[in-house]
Amino acid sequence: MKAVICKQLGGPELLRLEEVPDPKPGAREVRIAVAGAGVNFPDVLIIQGKYQLRAEPPFIPGAEVAGRVLEVGSEVKRLKVGDSVAALVNVGGFAEQVCAADSNCLPVPAGIDLVALGAFPLVYGTTYHALKQRGQLKAGETLLVLGASGGVGLSAVQLGKRMGARVIAAASSAEKLALCQAQGADALIDYSKESLKDAVKQLTQGQGADVIYDPVGGALGEECLSCIAWNGRYLVIGFASGPIPNLAANRLLLKGASAVGVFWGAFTQREPKLNAENFAQLFAWLADGSLKPYLSKRYALHEAPQALQDMMARKVSGKVVIAP
Repeated sequence: MKAVICKQLGGPELLRLEEVPDPKPGAREVRIAVAGAGVNFPDVLIIQGKYQLRAEPPFIPGAEVAGRVLEVGSEVKRLKVGDSVAALVNVGGFAEQVCAADSNCLPVPAGIDLVALGAFPLVYGTTYHALKQRGQLKAGETLLVLGASGGVGLSAVQLGKRMGARVIAAASSAEKLALCQAQGADALIDYSKESLKDAVKQLTQGQGADVIYDPVGGALGEECLSCIAWNGRYLVIGFASGPIPNLAANRLLLKGASAVGVFWGAFTQREPKLNAENFAQLFAWLADGSLKPYLSKRYALHEAPQALQDMMARKVSGKVVIAP
C-alpha cells in the first residue's frame, strides 16, 4: 500500500509518499480501507514532536479515518468485513489502509459519504462532548466561539445552533466571519479590529456569554473571563495561537464561573458508553440532514504535505480531508 511517512521530525516538507507493507491487525483490531482521513492541527504538531502524544519516527501521521473493514482480528465480535466505520488512531491515517482498535471504531449508518466522514469524528466528537457534557449548554443560552472558521470552531457554531443556543462567532477576518454566518452564526466579532470583551458585552447587553468555546488560547483566551456571564463555563479546547493563557482566578470567583478542561481522547476511553451515545446522536443528525459539516477541500494522498502546510498557514476553513 501507499502511505505518507514521517522519517524525521520537522515540517511537512520532510514527509514522503512511499510503498509500505499492508498493516496486519492484532487480535482486537480491524484493518480498514481508508476512504477519507481528516487533517487536524495535532497532525501538524505530532510531525514536529510538539504534541502531548509523541510518536517516534518512522511513523504515518493521521489520527482519524473512515472507510470499510477489510479484515477483523480473532477476538473482534461486533464488526465484520464490509462494515462501514469511522475510526480513531493515534497515527497511521494518511495511508491506503490502517489498523484500528475495535474499541476505537464507530459503526456508520448507510448512506453517509465515507470520504467526508473521514474529517468528522475528532472535531465533532470533541465539540459535542465539550458543549454537552462539559459546558452543559442549554437552549436559549449564548455561546461564544473563538477561531470560529476553523475545523473545531465551525463545528461548535453548527452544533451550538443545533442545540438551540444563540451563537456569537469570533474570527480574524471578514471572509472567515462570512463563512460562520453562512453556517448559522447569529452574531459576528472580528477580533483583529475590535476588542473581544467589549464586543461580547455589547452583543449581550452586558450579561456576557454563558459558554465560551476556546481552541485559540493566548491573549484572546485571557480576555474571555472578562466577558463571561454569571455561572458561565469557559471551555479549554486547545492553544492554536501557541501560548497557554494565564487565567484570572478572581474573575472566575466574581462571576461564579468555571474554567473547564476538555480532553475528548481521555473521555472516549474512560466513558465509552457515553461517547457512543454522543455519536449515535451525531450520526442521526448527519443522516437526517440537520447537520452538514463544511468540507472546504479534498486532497489526494500525495498532497498530504500540502494539506499540512495549509493547516500551518491558517489557510484552512472548516475541515479538509485526504482521500487515498
